[in-house]
This record gives sequence, C-alpha cells and structure tokens, in this order.
Amino acid sequence: MTDTAGDTPLWDRSAAALAAGIRDKSFSATEVAQSFLARIDATNPALNALVDLRPDEALAQAAAADAAVAAGADLPPLHGVPVATKINTSQRGYASSHGVAAWAGAIAPQDAACVAALRDAGANLMGRSNSPAFAVRWFTANDLHGRTLNPWDSAHTPGGSSGGAAAAVAAGMVPIAQGNDIGGSVRFPAYCCGAVGLRPTMGLVSGSEPRGAEEFDSPLSFQTMAVHGPLGWTVDDVRLGLHAMVTPDLCDPVGLPLRPPLGDAGPVKVAIVRDVGLAKPHPVVNAALDDAARWLSEAGHDVEEVELPLLGEAARLWSLLLYEELRTMMPEIERFGDDAVRVSLASSFAAAAETWGERPTLDAYIKGYARRGTLISRLQQYLGADRVLMTPVAAEPPFEQDADLAGDARVRELLAAQWPMQAVPVLGFPAMSVPTGIRDGLPSGVQLIGGRFREDTLLHVATAIEARSPRTRPALAG
Repeated sequence: MTDTAGDTPLWDRSAAALAAGIRDKSFSATEVAQSFLARIDATNPALNALVDLRPDEALAQAAAADAAVAAGADLPPLHGVPVATKINTSQRGYASSHGVAAWAGAIAPQDAACVAALRDAGANLMGRSNSPAFAVRWFTANDLHGRTLNPWDSAHTPGGSSGGAAAAVAAGMVPIAQGNDIGGSVRFPAYCCGAVGLRPTMGLVSGSEPRGAEEFDSPLSFQTMAVHGPLGWTVDDVRLGLHAMVTPDLCDPVGLPLRPPLGDAGPVKVAIVRDVGLAKPHPVVNAALDDAARWLSEAGHDVEEVELPLLGEAARLWSLLLYEELRTMMPEIERFGDDAVRVSLASSFAAAAETWGERPTLDAYIKGYARRGTLISRLQQYLGADRVLMTPVAAEPPFEQDADLAGDARVRELLAAQWPMQAVPVLGFPAMSVPTGIRDGLPSGVQLIGGRFREDTLLHVATAIEARSPRTRPALAG
C-alpha cells in the first residue's frame, strides 16, 4: 500500500503520511478526523472494536490542531493523527472500565503516562478499544461492551486482550492504537487481524497510572512483564507510535530515565526457532516462517534454523509466575468478572497445574524468578548486537471464537500453542508481530525477538518482511 495522493482516502494512509500532509497543509486535521470518523461509522457497528466514541471531542481536537498549524507553531510528530487507547489504560475523562460492568463509572482523573505521551506527541485520541474483562483472555468480549469480531472472519478471535485495537487498525478506523502485553496481548491480536504489533523492552514505555484514593499494589509479574506498545497497519506506523510512547519515567518501578536510541540497523543474523517441544507448528505457520525466511535472505540477512530450548523453559515459567500472582487476585475477579473470564481462568489454572502442581510452593516460585534472571542473561548473550530470533506468533492460525471456553483439554492446546507469546514477557525482551499475508482466509505472520533495547533492529528486519509481503485490507463496508 502506498501513500500517494489521488484516490487513496485519508483513512487508508499511514500515520507518517497523515502527519506530513497536515504539516504541509495538503489537508487539514479536521479533514483527517472526518475521514476516520466516517470510516468508524461504516465499519465499527459490525466489528465493535471501538467503544465510548465521542466524535465532537475528536473534531474539537482536530480544530485545535489546525489552529496550531495556522499559527506556525512547532508541530509534534503525531500532530492531528487519530490514535485509539485501550479501556484498561487511563485517559482523563473516560472510564478505565477494564471491561467490567461494575467499573463503568470509574472515570480517570488524568492520563496514564503512555497516553499523556501520545497526547503530547499530537495524537487525536478518538476512541477507546475493547478488551476482555481484566484483559486476561486471548479473546475480546465482556459483559459491559460486548464482543469484538475479527474483520477477516467473525468465527475466529480478533485476539486479546488488545483485540479491539487490532480490529480497529485492520479495518482502517485508526492508523495507530495503544495496547498492552503481558502474555501476547499486543502481538497476538496483531497476528489475528493482519496488523503490526510491537511489545517494547521493559522500561522503555512507562506503565505508570494515575494514583487514586485507593492505590493498587501491582504484582511483581505485572511490574516485570506488562508493557504498553503500539499496533499499526504498517511498520512505519508502529515506529512512529513507539517513538511517541517512549516515556522516561522514574515513577515506573522499571522505568528508564532516558530515551535509548531508536535508529536504523544494517544486515543482521536471523535465527529461526520453529518449535520448542510444546506444540507442533501448523502447516500455515510453517509456511509463514518459510516465506519470511526467503524474503529476509533476499534482503541480505543471514538466515539459519536453530534450536533454542530456553524459550520453552521461559514459556513454562510464565504459567508459574503469572498465574500464581493472578491467584491472589481471584477474589476480585470472581466478584466482578464475567462468566467467560472465570471459566477461562479455571481451565488455565488446571493446565498450569499439570506442570507446576495444584498449588506451587513458595520455594518453586522463588526459584522460578531466580531462573528467570539466568535465562535473560543467556538469551542476551546469544542475541548480542546483531542477531534476531524469528518464531511463530502462535503454533496455530487464529483460534476459533471462545476456544478457551471449550474445556480443559482445548485450553491446554491453546497454552501450548502460545509459547512464543509467553516466553517473551518472562524475559522482558522486545518482540513484534509482522504479517506475511492471508492464508485460508485468515492473516498469517511471524514474531521477531531482539536484544533488549534493540527495537531499531526489529523494525529494520520487519520492514524487509513488509516490503515483500502482500498486504490488503479486509473486505468491509466503506
């Protein structure tokens, strides 16, 4: 897809092209907002990707952006560009509902740090994206806002928990959406909907939320695994979103006080890991890896297949460290959550018990975190400054809707298939989901994993894949 003028509607242009056009007065921020609002009107009723829409606010933000252009002000990089934020991330004046009906009136008094960063970068915040209750499913539905559908096939999940963000990006409702990821919640929805999704290195984008009257003591796994990141239709959209979201913030327990460089990279070594012994990759998944490997070789990168068992070990650790801390939150989830999240988590705990026992000991938990540090060191040594891993995003194509409600046996399969999603958060490395085309009517793609704070390398390699991958929007109204 190109950003040429002429017949390309504004909603189908990249974030960079929109920002440039607003800056040089080829079109106004108001025209951009009107184009995206019309696209939302045409597509969102069928998909339910964005909730709590306020068109008047979006148009008012656009008018203010146009006034700044007219005044000759210095313009930030996302000036006038539409961006969606997720319902579990604070945006002042909007509910941080987490998809929970009882929290529909939980209006945020101020922005989370990453939302404030997007606002400071000039983004027109024009929609809240849907997620599952408590953001703990790879499926996007809740009792407050309903179900989000995959724009390619409604019988399959749009992913979760940032499923609304991914569906909105794929449908052209926004070029960039903010999401968050503790077990694949940016990368998996991007895969399911044919978008690009980046999970940054821990500490690069602040996870700080505004402090209310009742402080929430974030569990250790949330502090060390959960990150905010951008989803976009193109790699350049994600690059621009990441640059905007990077937030030096010492209020974040793992935040950095500086901005690491996010420049370009040269040829790199690409190590393909297809399988770690947890789930045999589906033929469609293998085909996506084969395509991406060929394209990267054509682009001059050194590609080889390797075995890397530590990724499987990290994936198994995820189900210990995360689920044992989720267990402490179950009284609140049982009280406020919907039936789907309760059923899904019950099956997930049952699957984790097959590896760690019904009630893992404190000793196992402590040793799990100790082992995590060793695995981080080993992987960083392997990657160095010039190697990227390429893995499946999942060992299966996008799952059928509500597959996590089909019983313990199916959930065991889902958890095994998601080993590439689980391994990365435990280790804290950057990773991104990059589409490779459409197979059997559904998007396919690969995951790239880079050394810590080497998002530049990931984006460079992803660009080579994107340049050779067929891209098309899903067939939707409008």
